[in-house]
Amino acid sequence: MTEHKHEHKQSHEATVQDMIHIMTQHGWRVTEQRKNLADIFAGADGYLSPKDVYDQMTVKYPNVSFDTVYRNLRLLSEMGALEQFYFMDGGLKFRASCTEHHHHHLICVNCEKTLTFDYCPMEQTLHLPGSFKIMNHRFEVYGVCEECQEHRS
Repeated sequence: MTEHKHEHKQSHEATVQDMIHIMTQHGWRVTEQRKNLADIFAGADGYLSPKDVYDQMTVKYPNVSFDTVYRNLRLLSEMGALEQFYFMDGGLKFRASCTEHHHHHLICVNCEKTLTFDYCPMEQTLHLPGSFKIMNHRFEVYGVCEECQEHRS
């Protein structure tokens, strides 16, 4: 069983377009603020906390409230435009959903860098109880990335 690890990341513009497409599919008006929100996630390397996003949003929109930013993040997550995860030390954080192809994540518990890999455990035979119908799934592996290991030694 081989695992293909790679730091595959779709282009900045493709990520913005994907997020805008999901917004319009859900009947959202695509405002300049929401485009800016998509742009922030397209430029991010890993997960962002609501505070990280708020700090970046206030650069262009000084009057935006934290509650508005947070509400948008939760709604975008429910729509599938953002993935959310709760980090033990850092709380709830978000990142742009990867829509190009099916893959899963390796997450560094130290720097929170996320690497994608194509191996999917759901392709194996699953013996599920009852007549459970799977609608979606996520698979994350936590560890320490190469750079963080080097800094520790």
